[in-house]
Amino acid sequence: MDTQSLQAFLAVAETQSFSRAAEQLYLTQPAVSKRIATLEGLLGTRLFDRIGRRIALTEAGNVLLPKAKRILFAVEDSRRALANLSGQVGGKLTLATSHHIGLHRLPPLLKQYTQRHPEVTLDLHFLDSELAYQGVVDGTLEMAIVTLAPHPIEQLHVVELWRDRLCFVCATDHPLAQRIRHNHATLSLAELCEFNCVLPGAKTFTHTLIGQRFIEAGLALPVSMSTNYLETLKMMCGVGLGWSLLPEKMVDSELVELQVDTAPIHRPLGYLVHTNRTLSNAAKKMIEELEATRN
Repeated sequence: MDTQSLQAFLAVAETQSFSRAAEQLYLTQPAVSKRIATLEGLLGTRLFDRIGRRIALTEAGNVLLPKAKRILFAVEDSRRALANLSGQVGGKLTLATSHHIGLHRLPPLLKQYTQRHPEVTLDLHFLDSELAYQGVVDGTLEMAIVTLAPHPIEQLHVVELWRDRLCFVCATDHPLAQRIRHNHATLSLAELCEFNCVLPGAKTFTHTLIGQRFIEAGLALPVSMSTNYLETLKMMCGVGLGWSLLPEKMVDSELVELQVDTAPIHRPLGYLVHTNRTLSNAAKKMIEELEATRN
């Protein structure tokens, strides 16, 4: 059973398409079909059902899928371990970061890293933090630098580097801003809930963190619109579509920070790697750079 056939199997399973799998692997479609046929012949069973244009895993394919991932993970891990013996820092480093961290935290670090390690090819993916977590768990990403999950995940080694204070904000002409100016008062969470808010999606770590504060107060968040891009949230908030919570560094003259009668809300940011993965020398050097920024 060769790894190329397993890679083709995984690509077809994930894309549910021979043509898209071929694009992903930089192969022709007949080459992918041949590798799948070779694997099916070796195993003596069909791995995919072809129903019209739809591709679906058979029962045997579903059994093979997690095992194929583990085999390829082990092979790649062995390659990294052997490559590390040379002590050279090179090759490809596949990592993910969120859009906000990529824009506001990483540019100086990445510039320094690429200058110090020009032999490393950065394969950088901008993903929601939740998807980046899954990528590290699945082994498709060597590491991720993202908003950290509220609860630990067994397979992952997670290190907090920074903490973002989240500020309650609204547009300068929003009724809440006017209430603050007229009364010079601190708002309650209940008063905030009299007005719509714009927040990250309900399944994001940041939304969960914010939502928990309101749940503890027996309140439901009046979310009118959601987006996972904080820069878009800032725009939506700035034009008066609702109040929001944004990292302190994003608050400027277009927004008013609201004083709210609740403890400060901080979201943890950091990096994560798989506990069972042998890190490349490139990843180890990236971690050294990240640790130097810890605050």
